[in-house]
Amino acid sequence: MTYHLKTMAEYIQVFRRALQQLGGHGGIRGAIIQLLRVNDLKTGALVGVDKYGNMYYEDERNFFGRHRWVVYTKEMNGKRTFWEVDGSMVPAEWHRWLHSMTDDPPTTHPRAQEVPG
Repeated sequence: MTYHLKTMAEYIQVFRRALQQLGGHGGIRGAIIQLLRVNDLKTGALVGVDKYGNMYYEDERNFFGRHRWVVYTKEMNGKRTFWEVDGSMVPAEWHRWLHSMTDDPPTTHPRAQEVPG
């Protein structure tokens, strides 16, 4: 009997996480669009937005290397980028945080500008 309750609790937890995924992407339609666009579904805490409109997220429950990600903007420099996303759309300061070179996002600890000398 205890085994059945444990497996039932695991199923409920999986179902609850699935509902969070759907809700975090605006429902079934939003989740399908996200899957088609970047081939991944994640939800997490919004850490910041860069000057182009890309949104950066973090979820410590995911394993290292997959715990930070970007949701790309739909338009950059007047060009629609909805289906054409690429890593060069991430500014250098966010690249450092995204790849765990630093734990501090540019929203809380902006890098000091180097003065040529």
